[in-house]
Amino acid sequence: MTDRLSPLDASFLYLEEPTTAMHVGSVMILDVPATGFDYDRLVALVSQRIGEHSRYRQRVRELPAHISGPVWVDDAAFDLTYHVRRSALPRPGTDEQLAEFVARIQSRPLDRQHPLWEIYLVEGLQGSRCALVTKTHQALVDGVTAVDIGHLLLDDKPDIEPIEPTQWAPRREPNDVELVAEVLLGFARRPLSLLEQIRGSLDDIAGVAGRTLRSAGGVVTQVARTAASPAPTSALNTRVGAPRRFRMIRTDLADYREVREALGSGGRPVDVSVNDVALAVIAGGLRTWLQSRGEPVHSATTVRAMVPVSISEGSEPAGSANRVAACFVDLPVGEPNGRLRLERIAYQTRRQTSGNRAVGAETIAGLAGFAPATLHHLGARLGNAVSRRLFNLVITNVPGPQHPLYVGGAKMVATYPVMPLALGQSLAIGLTSYDGEIYIGLNGDRASMGDLDILGDSLLEALEELLASTLNRSGDRT
Repeated sequence: MTDRLSPLDASFLYLEEPTTAMHVGSVMILDVPATGFDYDRLVALVSQRIGEHSRYRQRVRELPAHISGPVWVDDAAFDLTYHVRRSALPRPGTDEQLAEFVARIQSRPLDRQHPLWEIYLVEGLQGSRCALVTKTHQALVDGVTAVDIGHLLLDDKPDIEPIEPTQWAPRREPNDVELVAEVLLGFARRPLSLLEQIRGSLDDIAGVAGRTLRSAGGVVTQVARTAASPAPTSALNTRVGAPRRFRMIRTDLADYREVREALGSGGRPVDVSVNDVALAVIAGGLRTWLQSRGEPVHSATTVRAMVPVSISEGSEPAGSANRVAACFVDLPVGEPNGRLRLERIAYQTRRQTSGNRAVGAETIAGLAGFAPATLHHLGARLGNAVSRRLFNLVITNVPGPQHPLYVGGAKMVATYPVMPLALGQSLAIGLTSYDGEIYIGLNGDRASMGDLDILGDSLLEALEELLASTLNRSGDRT
């Protein structure tokens, strides 16, 4: 039987527009070892790792007259070197030049005549470094059948036994007559499936979101309370174009933990998580950014973020597609005090996740492979499945392993997620903690986010402000 896309997977294809490409990206910066790391080594590594993941050699095929949903078919002309590409910055390349390269690459939709992924080796970075820039479509990565390409390439050790590439021969691609006959035969055997197909094609994206959220169990009840009203009006919501801006920000994970421990051990202890601290930093940064634009900011001003959270229920693993639920957080950008912003955020997240088996950072970081790459994908999928009327932006924060990882013997020294923009939303934020740092990727619409660098600097200032206000309040630092 032909492998069909699920209605949710297909929706990411149907809703994609030239201005809103629906792929998730990543930027992995590597230290080039003495033994070297070049394009040929990368091609060999990718060839080995995708051997057991057929999605990376399949493309999407539409049926005649859209009689049924699209299907996956083997790409008989699959060419690995089309997907694994090589580029370079003028030496010595800076992080700013890399960010500009990422913005250009990520704004281009993937070609549906080929498997829906790409990876670029970017050479010439200063300090004997190179970068891997990946793009993988949300229709491909579901966390079960397929994981993100970055998930596949990373190892815990620099020296890994080479894997013999899997011998692969493409299956013959069915013609239109065969595909239509298979669909009609399926309808004849299961008449109700025709009704299901029609219902699935007529469902709008909010309907798809309802099914996604219901799978998360009790969390949806808490979500409904927060999402009962539309998102507030925000400068973040505007018509977007295709070009992008990208900013990479590195922060120290120890700072977030210090804030968390200070609030938990003071005279009036408050239970906060590292995720709460990160959201408070973003709220503070957005406050300064809005003020720099002359936007009205008063005590009740909020920006609603959809924050995907991983939960555990039943026998399914924490990283599976059905175990990612939406948490809506009204970021109190109107609150001038950093500590109070944090407390208000912590109250909201506790209320929405308590008692619903929210998965802790250590569990997520311990998932097989480099889970953050795939979990950012699942967060983006959920963000595009939920009606954008309910929130102003998506923020994914995924904890990763706190030890070095390697790609073909090259140590990864930084990793930044590139989250896609939803229609009408000019900013998306991804955070990944890794090896003692939190890496923040800001992806913005090029026209409406000309001041993305100001927002990036404001986030760093907000972290310093939060450290100062929190530690002074607790008496731990003067």
